[in-house]
Amino acid sequence: MRAAVVTSFDQPLVVREVPLPTPGEGQIRVRVEASGLCHTDIHAAQGDWPVKPNPPFIPGHEGVGIIEELGAGVTQLSVGDRVAVPWLGYACGTCEYCVDGWETLCESQLNTGYAIDGGHAEFLVADARYVITVPDGIDPAEAAPLTCAGVTTYKAVKVGGVAPGDRVAIFGIGGLGHLAQQYAQIFGGETIAVDVTEEKLALARDLGAAHTVNAAETDPVAAIQALGGADVAVVLAASPKVLEQAHASLRRGGRLVLVSLPKDNAMSLPIFETVLKGIRVIGSIVGTRKDLAEVFRLHAAGRTRVLYETRKLDEINTAIDDVLASRVPARLVLIP
Repeated sequence: MRAAVVTSFDQPLVVREVPLPTPGEGQIRVRVEASGLCHTDIHAAQGDWPVKPNPPFIPGHEGVGIIEELGAGVTQLSVGDRVAVPWLGYACGTCEYCVDGWETLCESQLNTGYAIDGGHAEFLVADARYVITVPDGIDPAEAAPLTCAGVTTYKAVKVGGVAPGDRVAIFGIGGLGHLAQQYAQIFGGETIAVDVTEEKLALARDLGAAHTVNAAETDPVAAIQALGGADVAVVLAASPKVLEQAHASLRRGGRLVLVSLPKDNAMSLPIFETVLKGIRVIGSIVGTRKDLAEVFRLHAAGRTRVLYETRKLDEINTAIDDVLASRVPARLVLIP
């Protein structure tokens, strides 16, 4: 099969022929129809994070496709089913986190496109327990971004405790942000979209944002505080400055939800303001299988829109360049 392979952290990916994987016990082989390009794939390919994957490997954790072969013992799925293969590729299923419904915190987890070969290929093998069936009627190219960008922001809105009438500031309107905004509105939030480009703010308004702030022209802290402050701020831009602005934009009792991962792994947190204002700082990682199933049900019901562009798998390096240069309005999806 053809796959995009990371051979070295300082070299472009190589699209080449690799052996077709065979499913083992409890696994399935999926013919990939679409695979979303996530910024995490770029971090993986460039070895940016402290715990690095081991080249050669195939990135991609938003793979959607059709099951074409079942491994021994797989009974809950059938050949021909369309499934999504998310970031959480494996968890032990028995630790306290797995048992308590926090499988994404399992210390034995293996991640698709990082520790396990992922979806930027014509086929991939996955643990049958950790894939999610895609409802009929959802286009694979739309399902792919929902598999990570969707479930990650949906979880962030959930753990942020967004309630009807809350002012919710979304810092960074793009592949993740345009979905975070929609989920916040589904939960009843009054959304404030913050970005540095008018095109993305226009998108936010089109999706129903009550307020927009161009942070390149206006101090977002002053603008949001003039509205009364945010009850919840969801940060999707990987900049310490943006993280700090989001914190400062909160009203008393507000919740700062951290999703993005700045390369420097640090922000300045004012302790007096955090304590005296009763501000909560919450880290939010990708959602569980249950969360992803809810994301798909919402989309199947017509509650969300996914903005994306498609590229051929052979164009993956150009696609990465476009993401890094912010030339992409929302999400890129690779088609094998």
